Amino acid sequence: MAEATGRSQSWPWWPLLPLYPYGRRQTLIRELIPAQVWSFEQLQGVLYVAVPIRMTVLRLRRGLLLYAPVAPTVEVRRALADLEQRFGPVQTIVLPTASGLEHKVAVPAMARAFPMATVWVTPRQWSFPMALPLSWLGFPARRTRVLFEQGVPHAEELDWKALGPLDLGLGTFLEVACLHRASASVLITDALVAIGREPPELFGADPTPLLFHARDRGDEPLQDGPENRRRGWQRLVLFASYLRPDRLAVPPWGEVLSQALAPGLRSLRCYFGLYPFRWLPGWQEEFQALLPTPSAPLRVAPVLERLVFPRCRSALLDWLRAMARDWEIGWVIPAHYEAPVAVRASQLADLADSLEVGTWAPDGGSWAYLAGIDRNLLRLGVVPRSPGVPPQC
Repeated sequence: MAEATGRSQSWPWWPLLPLYPYGRRQTLIRELIPAQVWSFEQLQGVLYVAVPIRMTVLRLRRGLLLYAPVAPTVEVRRALADLEQRFGPVQTIVLPTASGLEHKVAVPAMARAFPMATVWVTPRQWSFPMALPLSWLGFPARRTRVLFEQGVPHAEELDWKALGPLDLGLGTFLEVACLHRASASVLITDALVAIGREPPELFGADPTPLLFHARDRGDEPLQDGPENRRRGWQRLVLFASYLRPDRLAVPPWGEVLSQALAPGLRSLRCYFGLYPFRWLPGWQEEFQALLPTPSAPLRVAPVLERLVFPRCRSALLDWLRAMARDWEIGWVIPAHYEAPVAVRASQLADLADSLEVGTWAPDGGSWAYLAGIDRNLLRLGVVPRSPGVPPQC
């Protein structure tokens, strides 16, 4: 049984973007809006700093649309086949970002799994270190279309708005939001998130990343329990949000090595007891500050605010206000963290107003490490000091 489950969750293309959990991708499938919107969630991250990544499936009048594909394992394809039997075939596959490699890497395999579907991508697609045609990256040349430049799919049912393009130096940031009118749901990719207080259900089958980060010392065993899962999730979120939070210190390597290889930790699962982290008082308050509130259910992802948008705030504000002005919204479904998030159009306008008058892309506290990366990128000329913001698509 376990062997069969392993085969159904196998992802052989993981070396293209070697992120945890590598070649095995368990998928959590949830119905978000009854008979209209579904979420296919997998874990993805660097080492044990892993957060959910989501593909959203929309029911159209004739068939299905896949927004931001995840790895099309056998488990995923079987679940999609069940939806196809009820609601019609997969008609459309959408890559809604120009820069999100974690969203791009699964699209060619998903396109091969559904050879009759049309693939739509954002403008300004790019690859690194060499600029390659999409067909060389596995995208089907005859079935791939560019959003806005070649129209938009299902305009009678869906609306589309682009954030960007924004010049990142090495490439372009561009994210496209999609309004599914039937469910009043807005699908977005990376710009906005709602971080949950509790660990996502997806960690239920293997809580190892949570238990690893719940410890205070490298020689502590990985002990399961609700409180350890919760503490591990909160610390993991701080890593994912700030890369190096302010309330985190690195102990001397002599101390780290002295705690390694403790009994019960001599395995790769435990990284052999190597745990170069010391959490300082106040880290819980740092996590609490990231949580949504009734008046502010969404926030800008901190990594994007400090590394992508620090000199492009106006483009983000325009995007938020355009959605608030033009769309009737009941839900927002980001590609990471919590979903669906109950949001009114007026709350997106309020978010834009608060971002406009508040502190933007700060340098201190937990933001300091991201700010240092940004300064170094500017100093080396990797990113532009005054990025051009071409007209909105």
